[in-house]
Amino acid sequence: MKPPTLSVLYLIHLTSLLLILAESTQPPFSCDTSDPRTKSYLFCKTTLPITQRAQDLVSRLTLDEKLSQLVNSASPIPRLGIPAYQWWSEALHGVAYSLRVTQGIRFNGTIQSATSFPQVILTAACFDAHLWYRIAQAKARAIYNAGQATGMTFWAPNINIYRDPRWGRGQETPGGKLGQHLQASACCKHFTAYDLDNWKGVKRYVFNAKVSLQDLADTYQPPFQSCIQQGKASGIMCAYNRVNGVPNSAADYNLLSKTARGQWGFNGYITSDCDAVAIIHEDQGYGKLPEDAVADVLKAVRQLVAFQSVNLNAGERADVEFELRPCEHLSSAKKDGSMVIEEGSYLLSIGDKESEIQVVK
Repeated sequence: MKPPTLSVLYLIHLTSLLLILAESTQPPFSCDTSDPRTKSYLFCKTTLPITQRAQDLVSRLTLDEKLSQLVNSASPIPRLGIPAYQWWSEALHGVAYSLRVTQGIRFNGTIQSATSFPQVILTAACFDAHLWYRIAQAKARAIYNAGQATGMTFWAPNINIYRDPRWGRGQETPGGKLGQHLQASACCKHFTAYDLDNWKGVKRYVFNAKVSLQDLADTYQPPFQSCIQQGKASGIMCAYNRVNGVPNSAADYNLLSKTARGQWGFNGYITSDCDAVAIIHEDQGYGKLPEDAVADVLKAVRQLVAFQSVNLNAGERADVEFELRPCEHLSSAKKDGSMVIEEGSYLLSIGDKESEIQVVK
C-alpha cells in the first residue's frame, strides 16, 4: 500500500468529516476551542477552504494513523484532538438503529426513537421531489446536536434500477446539502448494476453482471450520475457484484476514477460494502492474496498529487494544484512520504485541460 494513495483516500474522508463537524457545538467534535492546541492548527481555522484544512490535517498524520481511518469505525487521534468517527449509519426511510452492528446513531439519551417514514418506493410514488429534502431535514441533525451520534454519514439511498420484481430489495429503491456546510451526508448505493441477492444458488458476493456498454450508459449509470451531479451526494457505496468480470467493490479503476471522478466530477468519498474488500479475495478470487485485494482497491481510486510550486513557461514560480493519475502504472512512495513516479503513461490535469504524458527513466 502506498502512502500517497492512502493520503488521498483519507483526505476525501476528512473533507467530508470537516464539513460535518465544522460548526457543531455538541460532542463529539474536533477543534474544541477549550483546547489551546487547536489554535495553532490550520485545519481548525473555519475561515480557510475545506480542501486546505483537510490537506493540513493529512500532512500531520502518520501512516498508521491514516490506515486507522480506512474503516467505518475510524479511531480517534488524541494528539491532534480528533475524536473517533463512525461512518456507518442507516437512514433509508428515517434514521435507523440496529443492535447487531455498531452505528453512528444511538437512541440512548433524551431521544429514544426517530420517525419512520413510508418505504422509499411509496414516497417516490407521490412524485414530489421536494419531499425528499424535507424528510432529510427531519432525520438526524437533532440526534447529533443532542450528543447521541458519533457520525453523520448515512449509507442511503439505494438507487439501483428495479427491473425484476423478484428482487426483494426493490422496495428500498425510488424505481442533502444545506447551505454552505454539509449537515448530513448522503451515500448513493449500490454502484453499479446490482439487483440480485441470492438466485438459484448464485449470491450477490460472486454474481458477475454481464452488461453491455450501451445498457450500462443508458440504464444503470444515469441514477448515479444524477445523484452526484444534481443531488450533490458526498458518498458512493460500491456493490458486491462484479461487472463484466471486474469487482465493483472499489476495485474498478474505469468505473470509479475515469467515470465517477473524471467524467462526473465526483469529489466525495467512496466506500465498499461490508467486508467487500475481503470478498474480492475470499469469494471472487480476483485477488490471489489478501494484500492483492487491498492493493486493487487502492489502485482503483485516482491519485491526486498536489505540488506546492512548479516551473512556469516564463521562468516564474507559483503555487498550483494539479492532478497526476496513472494510465497503466501507479507511483510508489518511500516511508518518508516522498513520491517515486514509476515509468509509464500518466494523465496530467491542470484546470480544465488534460494531456497524456510519458514518464521514462
